[in-house]
Amino acid sequence: MAEAEIGIIGGSGLYSMKGLTDVHEVAIETPFGKPSDAYVVGTLAGRKVAFLARHGRGHKILPTELNFRANIHGFKQLGVERILSVSAVGSLKEEHKPTEFVIPDQFFDRTKARVSTFFGEGIVAHIAFGDPVCPHLAKVASDACKKVGVGGKLGGTYVCMEGPQFSTKAESNLYRSWGMDLIGMTNLQEAKLAREAELCYTTIAMVTDYDCWHPDHDHVTVDQIIKVLTQNAENACDVIREAVASMPKERTCGCGSALAAAIITSKDAVPPATLEKLKLIVGKYFQNK
Repeated sequence: MAEAEIGIIGGSGLYSMKGLTDVHEVAIETPFGKPSDAYVVGTLAGRKVAFLARHGRGHKILPTELNFRANIHGFKQLGVERILSVSAVGSLKEEHKPTEFVIPDQFFDRTKARVSTFFGEGIVAHIAFGDPVCPHLAKVASDACKKVGVGGKLGGTYVCMEGPQFSTKAESNLYRSWGMDLIGMTNLQEAKLAREAELCYTTIAMVTDYDCWHPDHDHVTVDQIIKVLTQNAENACDVIREAVASMPKERTCGCGSALAAAIITSKDAVPPATLEKLKLIVGKYFQNK
């Protein structure tokens, strides 16, 4: 039996999940190494969930240092089918105000030093990624924002940058000229890998500040940022609890069969060691090999 059905990834400011009962920790080894931390498994709103602090408790891991493959594979090992990913972001539009949440439906990749696929080593797959988040899960998250009274907007584009430095003004203004909505450093790789692992995924983006394009940017103090982070974390717990409570039992989206037409390599050509490494992800497609 699965240890959990819903995964929660906590970003900057959200390192634990309020309201969990029957809690225990699960330290997992994956074929891709160790995840960011132990998974905190418990019951939330009557559903079995697993929480992972993206950067580790104490915020010890840079965005580029994150083992995205291990983090997503660890959820798969626990039996998770859906992931709610909470992330602190900067706003690229005046309309997305600090303390508000945005549920983006698109990503734009500005990273350059990350592994973003489970595949390789003798097996090739090309997943469809035109719509990079699960629309059903995004709607659940958006509705949860409304129900708990948190300003939440459905739709928008998240620019994923390498970091750890923030943008220059030239970069920030370029992204604005492209019509981008948010900027962060972590969620694109999670979305890609979740799709490859046939998991539903959506981002709950917590706006902490306006990026450096904003004329008031230089007047923002560390104390103000920490205050927003704290408020966002409290609101995120409320949104996640409501989202989990209202989550349909069965998945009716296409995320669970994302690999059905994606694996290009002939079954007989896949090296046994690679097939063993990926058996949790691709095993059902090789049963008649």
